[in-house]
Amino acid sequence: MNHVKTFNHDLWDHGISQGYSVNGTIYISGQFSHDEKGVFIGEGDIETQTRQTLKNIDQLLEEFRITKSNLAYVEIYLTNPQAHTEIVIDIFKEYLEKHRPAGSLIGVTYLAFPEQFIEISAIAHAD
Repeated sequence: MNHVKTFNHDLWDHGISQGYSVNGTIYISGQFSHDEKGVFIGEGDIETQTRQTLKNIDQLLEEFRITKSNLAYVEIYLTNPQAHTEIVIDIFKEYLEKHRPAGSLIGVTYLAFPEQFIEISAIAHAD
């Protein structure tokens, strides 16, 4: 029997859940830089966008009663990887501390919002 749990922050409905857990594997939809009201923050600032995106991932992980140490795989999407990779990797390593999940950094032409530089999706596990 499958044990399924979903999480939605109810800020908008794009037809997907923000998080979906089945039998202890948690799939995290692409997160970006928005506040608790859904307002985009950090326009023109990759550091602010990255830190807020990671904060949003933490809040989603909390809903499943796990932490960043449960991240198994992370995909980081950047619209300008040539300019932003180094700072994003530095912030990401600071965020992870000693934990090292598998992952990919992918350059893309654009994301959902024109001002958006970064989006992060992930897979995590429950203990």
